[in-house]
Amino acid sequence: AEYMGETTLPMTSVSIVVPAFREALNLRPLTERIFAELKKAGITGELVIVDDNSNDGSVEAVDEMAAKGYPVRIIVRTTERGLSSAVLAGFAAARNDVLVCMDADLQHDPVFLPPLIAEVVKGSEFCVGSRNVAGGRVEDWPLHRRLISAGATLLSRPLTTCSDPMSGFFCTTKAVLARAQGLNPMGFKISLELIVRCRAASVAEIPIVFRDREAGESKLTMRQNVLYLRQLLGLYWAVYPQYLVLLVLLAVLFVFWAARRVLGGRA
Repeated sequence: AEYMGETTLPMTSVSIVVPAFREALNLRPLTERIFAELKKAGITGELVIVDDNSNDGSVEAVDEMAAKGYPVRIIVRTTERGLSSAVLAGFAAARNDVLVCMDADLQHDPVFLPPLIAEVVKGSEFCVGSRNVAGGRVEDWPLHRRLISAGATLLSRPLTTCSDPMSGFFCTTKAVLARAQGLNPMGFKISLELIVRCRAASVAEIPIVFRDREAGESKLTMRQNVLYLRQLLGLYWAVYPQYLVLLVLLAVLFVFWAARRVLGGRA
């Protein structure tokens, strides 16, 4: 990690929500690193793991960390699936007003938690850990993933000024979340959904270094790309109904291009 500053936030309590599916190997180091960084910054809080019935030892891993004194708990969902809905379930169960979402696979380094939270404590309604602002970057990604991410970000540009609305590393508050209208939690891009549906008036960004996962397998599939296009259609319909036809054309082109990349070999 390259964040070298120190952030101290007096009297701040947060709820960190982590959606998970078959991430048992990452949950112990994730918990340790999160609370190490929060302690340095004087931040208290809880970690809420929302697991989609992995049956891979995740419950045991969380119970072990809780027994060691870490304020961590796990919610196991047996009747619902999906990252975005898992995040919302975690937010609904959160005990604190400041909310953070991050991945379970350690691609989001906990060292960036204090500056992320600080922006919201200082008054921003939403803060995103961005790969696309000065100082942010992606490491160890193949070319096809970089291109798909860039294409997805470009398609969202008329909806938000945020440079990285695809990021799953963000902070907001319960007050902002309460303004959401017509939430449609599908796929992986919950930050974009919340920025638009909650009408976030101020979206701050901090630079992060995004790395490949340390253990387990990626959940990104072609189906997730299709769900993202469906999500975009709903958001454009809510914000810019007159541009729907143009969006459909762009979406079809994007799906065609992404399919060719996936089926034709990965760079």
